[in-house]
Amino acid sequence: MPSRHATPRPPRDAGPAQVIRLLLLFVLAGIGGFAFERLGTPLPWMIGPLVISAAIFLTGAIRVAVPTVIRPFGQVVVACQVGLTFSPEAFGMLLRLAPAIVGTALLTGLCIFCVALIVSRLGRMGLAQAFLCGVPTSPVEAASMAMRAGLDPLPVVLSQTLRLSVVVVVLPFALYAVDGWPERQRSFVRFETFDPWHVALLAALGLGAALLSRRVKVPNPNFLGPLTVTALLAVTDQAPHAFPDMILAAAQIVLGTWLGSTFRRDLMRSAGRMVATFLAATLLVLMLCSAGAILIGLLAGLDWRTMVLGAAPGGVVEMALTAKFLEQNVALITSFHLTRIFILMPSIPWLVSLIHRFETRPRSQGGHP
Repeated sequence: MPSRHATPRPPRDAGPAQVIRLLLLFVLAGIGGFAFERLGTPLPWMIGPLVISAAIFLTGAIRVAVPTVIRPFGQVVVACQVGLTFSPEAFGMLLRLAPAIVGTALLTGLCIFCVALIVSRLGRMGLAQAFLCGVPTSPVEAASMAMRAGLDPLPVVLSQTLRLSVVVVVLPFALYAVDGWPERQRSFVRFETFDPWHVALLAALGLGAALLSRRVKVPNPNFLGPLTVTALLAVTDQAPHAFPDMILAAAQIVLGTWLGSTFRRDLMRSAGRMVATFLAATLLVLMLCSAGAILIGLLAGLDWRTMVLGAAPGGVVEMALTAKFLEQNVALITSFHLTRIFILMPSIPWLVSLIHRFETRPRSQGGHP
């Protein structure tokens, strides 16, 4: 009998039909990215596929399982591209701004905990589960932590999926709304010729670093491994050539499609009013983090856009792409998110366990089962 804590899995097809459906899904996602770029929307090659694939999976138009194994391709490509932005000048700037970066990471964690207190009341769930629903990590990792703590992973998976998607979609459009929609359409994808040797070299570096990081159990190995290697090469002026725009666009299509594929009808149907609660919680965390980051930026003399992107409760891959598209300091914004990862990620399991033990202690002392 399957456990009630089992993470929902998409239906699996076999044979050529699965491959054909998967190819059709990516073709439609790519068309969505192209259409969003033509419309001049922010982050089109990720948001377009995300919207198209989410619509497909919510309506059940194409029943296909998107293999998790394809996601590392997008992560490695983006990580290598971001790592190459760490010039010696950028590294020196990061050292000077270390107090602001660490302070922003701690601020984000505090905002998430405060909102978790509200969600635990409104959502009628334990504080440990509410905290795990909002803390920035991947849906898969959060679900695993929930099951290890004896918590139902379904609300956690739903909340984490909504958090990633909402931040990716809302934040760029919000910055557009404040700064004004650009007069010219931004096109970052140029189908220029490129040297296959340089592409193969950078890909080999990225994949090798990801595999090595996975073996030594580095958190988020598919991103942090390639990022570390390429950043070290860039800081020492040994950086290889970056990936061409079309490969970066393909990586975004993969990431957007994978994220959109997590919006499944069975998950949303069983969620009920939790969807509205988690959406409101994500927006509240985003507003609180943005307000606090702007204040820190004023004290540190940093641009408010940089601070908002650095404090956003989104994934590091998605925020790095957003920073690149909005022409912000990619290395600096990535450093904000990496600092938060190294501060929060090792602490999440024991914090969840501590909160859960605190919540259940009075019940056990009172003699209840």
